[in-house]
Amino acid sequence: MSKQIGFIGCGKMGQAMVLGMITAGVVAADSIMVSTRTEDTLQVVKETLHVQGTLNNKEIARFADILFLAVEPSSYVKVIDEIKHDVKEDTVIIVMAAGISIQTVENAFGMPVKIVRTMPNTPSLVREGMTVFSINELMTEIDLANVVELLNSFGKTELIEEELMDAVPAISGSSPAYVYMLIEAMADGGVRDGIPRKQAYKLAAQAVLGAAKMVLETEKHPGSLKDDVCTPGGSTIRAVAALEESNFRSSILNAMKACTRKSKGLDAE
Repeated sequence: MSKQIGFIGCGKMGQAMVLGMITAGVVAADSIMVSTRTEDTLQVVKETLHVQGTLNNKEIARFADILFLAVEPSSYVKVIDEIKHDVKEDTVIIVMAAGISIQTVENAFGMPVKIVRTMPNTPSLVREGMTVFSINELMTEIDLANVVELLNSFGKTELIEEELMDAVPAISGSSPAYVYMLIEAMADGGVRDGIPRKQAYKLAAQAVLGAAKMVLETEKHPGSLKDDVCTPGGSTIRAVAALEESNFRSSILNAMKACTRKSKGLDAE
């Protein structure tokens, strides 16, 4: 790709994205420029990823053909106000914060601008991320293809209607936390039964990874895959029954509901 890529803000998620792009060969390191709030962070990013860097957000805006805004949600309007007169006419703006709508970004720029609203997740750090995104009407097919190529360099992508974006954190953005809790609980169970903790974590994590891969690669219904493991009168169906008695699925659904309410701004606590 011959585009110049800019990141305003380059924390762990931004660094994971940049590394994915470079490692996949989608973009050369010298075609990427990042800005950070502190000189210390900037030096770490430059030395680790060998990209261009600055503390000046306007410099990034003038450089980028595709511009990632990787700042906190509360900083979006301030950062956009700072750079809006320096962004190139055809630049694609990629939003990376929960709760920041395309309309909010359009209003902040106060002029027509190409916008992609994204919700990545932390497995992007190991190039197994899931990035869900929506676009506005100014995006062309070429713009879309370029964005998908970039986002696919550190995982998988899914394009959805923006009205569904507030539901994404619960199922994709925040859900790794639920899975980590599951892995931790499974490992605790293994330790209780005598398995050393390091091995218990490995066994539990690999089981989760393998199960997820089965869903993705076989495209079979998860319920069918569950049934395949449950022999009549066996230990697995006993475990499944115990989970049902403990409202396992209801607990997940309630957690997702709480996450979505917060994403929509319906829950102040």
